[in-house]
Formats: sequence, C-alpha cells, structure tokens
Amino acid sequence: MGKLTAKSVAVIVAHPDDETLWAGGTILSHPSWQWFIVCLCRGSDKDRAPRFYNALKVLKSDGVMGDLDDGPDQKPLEEKEVEDVILNLLPSKHFDLVISHNPSGEYTRHIRHEEAGKAIIKLWNAGKIFGSELWTFAYEDGKKEYYPKPVESASVYRTLTKRIWLRKYNIITDTYGFEKSSFEALTTPRAEAFWQFRSTYHAKKWLKNGGVSI
Repeated sequence: MGKLTAKSVAVIVAHPDDETLWAGGTILSHPSWQWFIVCLCRGSDKDRAPRFYNALKVLKSDGVMGDLDDGPDQKPLEEKEVEDVILNLLPSKHFDLVISHNPSGEYTRHIRHEEAGKAIIKLWNAGKIFGSELWTFAYEDGKKEYYPKPVESASVYRTLTKRIWLRKYNIITDTYGFEKSSFEALTTPRAEAFWQFRSTYHAKKWLKNGGVSI
C-alpha cells in the first residue's frame, strides 16, 4: 500500500456489501484507522440493513445507511438527490482519504454505483466533501465476459493475504449470507485496486472521461 499515513477514512458505497467486496481487505488490513462507511441504499431493508451493521462490527468501523431508491428497474436518479443524501449522511469533517465507486462502476452495469462515483467526484471538486485525497474502486468485468477483477494497472493494487481474504470472504458468505455459488461470493476479489487522486483537477478530468483510463 506504500507509505500511506491516512488515519481518517470515509468509504461511500451504494449498497450493503459493496464496502466489503471492493475495499474490505483494505479496511481489515488497517484496524487502527478510523473508518466511517456510508451506504446510500437499503436503509429500510429489514434483511440487508441489519447485516450491514453486523458487517461494520466485523470491520471495526462506524457507519450509517440511507434509503435511495434501489428498485429492480434501476431508474436513473437526479444528481442533486444523490448528492444531498451523501451530504446528509457523511459527517461534515475532514478525512485524510475518501474511497468510493468509479464513475464507470465495477461491472456491467449498475446505475447506482455509477451515480455514486460521479456524485463523489463532483462534491469533492466543489469543496463539499473534505478529503486530502480520493480513491475510486478499480475493477472491470470485460463487459460481462468474466467476474469483476481488479485492474492491475491501477494506481493502487494490493494482493490480499490469505488470512485477510478469508476474513473478507466470510463477511460476504456468513455475515451477509450469500451462498458460495452467488455472484457476490464468486466475485470477492483476492486483490484490491483503486484509482488514486490527490487533486480535484485530475478527478474532474477523470469524470469527464467517464472514469476510464486517459
């Protein structure tokens, strides 16, 4: 992970389990960091919401859930609605690091992931989210050719130890209750990757390009 000194970290995701799938190994590898996890959807889901809070206990993190529409038809949401929910849920404080979805998502395709990634970059650029740097998840699925996998050329790429990966996998299968044959369990990456931004200028340029390499 390099010589990182970040101690206060916000992780902002669309759904319960996204925090574990795409960054769980990173969270588990840094138990001394102060983690705050925001989940934008499923706050009123009587099954998944309790599982999210149980996952937070395993991850030794604080967090909160919102209740953005997450129906099966996945109608696009207004940008302001997504941004307002983020700002209402995220503590108004400075974070050393903010981690969230990439504007292109992690697989083909989930609109809420893409909307969250776009909103985070816009809010950071506008100075409404306070963070020294921003990481966006770096995964792709070859347009559904295979399960999502980390991008090896990403700014940050780290293979998880077997112990950390098993703990992450157990959160997906035990805490969240996904079957071993499920998309989530089969996806659970053995490495984690992130695109790293230390300036809002580069993040804005990345957003303009749709969250793909430039």
